[in-house]
Amino acid sequence: MDSPAPPAGGSPTDDDAHTYTMPLSRLSLAPQASHGPLDGAWWPRCDALALELPALVGSLDPGHGTVTRVTVGAADWPDAPRTVSAPDHAIEVVLSDDADEAHVITLECGTVGCWELLVVPPDEPAGTAGRLMRAAADPWNRLSAGRVLARVEGGAGQEGAGKRNG
Repeated sequence: MDSPAPPAGGSPTDDDAHTYTMPLSRLSLAPQASHGPLDGAWWPRCDALALELPALVGSLDPGHGTVTRVTVGAADWPDAPRTVSAPDHAIEVVLSDDADEAHVITLECGTVGCWELLVVPPDEPAGTAGRLMRAAADPWNRLSAGRVLARVEGGAGQEGAGKRNG
């Protein structure tokens, strides 16, 4: 059997054989500044943080700074590595046992600030995941990640997100 031809202008290396890039992240961010505990939502395709995190970081606007550290719930990511390689730098991964950190990823961008994102479980049905992502990215959402999950999965989040009292 013939081996595949190398890409134009280069030859295959040992590193090429072990490189896999995840598709763009499924990410929904609040427009402008968020007024609640969440800045949006992220729906990873699997529970392998080492694969998913570089795609997530690559989806963020570089104007918000370089993600240098993330905090995730230990129960949600039991096999998470302590560092994850991203283009041009490494990201420190901190595991938290705090119940408030369940279903949340905090992305710290040095001195620029941080993002608090609801982590939609990878196996969530597309319809429910979409409702979770819209609810978490609503700039007026005041619910924690756990409360958003409970409301949307319980059916309370199916009414229009644009409805407001007042």
